[in-house]
Amino acid sequence: MRTDPADPDHEWLDADAGPVVRPYTVTGGRVEPASGRFDLMAFVVADPPSDDGTQPPQPEQRAIIAMAQQPVAVADLAADLDLPVGVVRVLLGDMLTNGLISMYEPPASRQFPDDDILKAVVNGLRAL
Repeated sequence: MRTDPADPDHEWLDADAGPVVRPYTVTGGRVEPASGRFDLMAFVVADPPSDDGTQPPQPEQRAIIAMAQQPVAVADLAADLDLPVGVVRVLLGDMLTNGLISMYEPPASRQFPDDDILKAVVNGLRAL
């Protein structure tokens, strides 16, 4: 049975947007990834396909695999999938646990600028 999106009695369809599904249903209601932190700038790369040829069950995960053939940032995945970052992080956590992706975090910058540089910036701003 196909439902008409223009039917005013059908609460899950919208004429412009099509089927409306809350993002947390994609993650089964979870808001934290099963594994990994997934900083916005972390890179995700799809691992080589398994020998049995099985695909991830969710279309969003299959799309991530397709996009992550080359390293791609978590923020870019969320933008390209048009999903909230939290949802993408949960999906990536599941995929990392199942060995479908690898994650590479950018090195943290622990070196703070020299005081002389900061003073020069402040003096330059004052001169404006």
